[in-house]
Amino acid sequence: MATLKDYRMDIKPNWCPGCGDFSVLAAIQKVAVNLNIEAEDMAFISGIGCSGRISGYVNAYTMHTMHGRALATAQGVKLANPDLHVICAGGDGDGFGIGLNHFAHAARRNVDLTYIVMDNQIYGLTKGQMSPTSPQGMETKSSPGGNPEQPINPLQMALASGSSFIAQAFSGDVKQLMSLIEQGMQHKGFAFINVFSPCVTFNKVLTYEYFKKNLVNLDEKEGYDPSNRAMAFNMVEETGSMFTGLLYKQERKTLTESLPKGSGTNMLTRDTFILDDIMKEKLISRYV
Repeated sequence: MATLKDYRMDIKPNWCPGCGDFSVLAAIQKVAVNLNIEAEDMAFISGIGCSGRISGYVNAYTMHTMHGRALATAQGVKLANPDLHVICAGGDGDGFGIGLNHFAHAARRNVDLTYIVMDNQIYGLTKGQMSPTSPQGMETKSSPGGNPEQPINPLQMALASGSSFIAQAFSGDVKQLMSLIEQGMQHKGFAFINVFSPCVTFNKVLTYEYFKKNLVNLDEKEGYDPSNRAMAFNMVEETGSMFTGLLYKQERKTLTESLPKGSGTNMLTRDTFILDDIMKEKLISRYV
């Protein structure tokens, strides 16, 4: 049986006290235990930024990748070893800036992994510049006159790109955060969970108090159907994305299931990848 001790490291997080990422880290570890996933059966891939450090605080197979390349790496890991539970995590700058193309393609391919974005609407690690999700008009170190750009809406992007599971959480509500992560990890396909994770040091606008006051719980909204894609688009528009809960869920084939027969199996156990000495010499000779 998996325990919290199995997933914890001696290395302690060095995030700012009060950072929302602490809740995300704890939620992921607790959900893994609840689902009885052994540490050696999980691969945790993260990007660059404050949130990108999260993989270094989890005792599992982990990789801290280059800026914007976490999802590309996570997809490769899942395709090479479909038996692993793959979690990819990062921030809004990492995922919706330089990594936006990988986000769209992972969603449309429906790769069976869970993608968690800690969205604090600012670049925290580089000391407070505007990010792709910073509200228009927001004053930051890189926009002292107010952000002139319209922010990206990650939920609309996920819907348009074909993500088969889309949810939004708030790090100040750990119970719902854990529930959504657990649902995402159990979902067969690309599960995207955007988490409002306040930056207590550099974002003095979108604070815990702000989210507590303005967020509505979609899971409690009467008549809402998360299987209805059109309804999901309308909900994002009507609320300005100021909600938490399950937005959309669809059951369809994963990328691995859609591959030609014989593909989509664990490369570590495939006979075709076990080379004898003669085959090795022939392969090496081609490149010498």
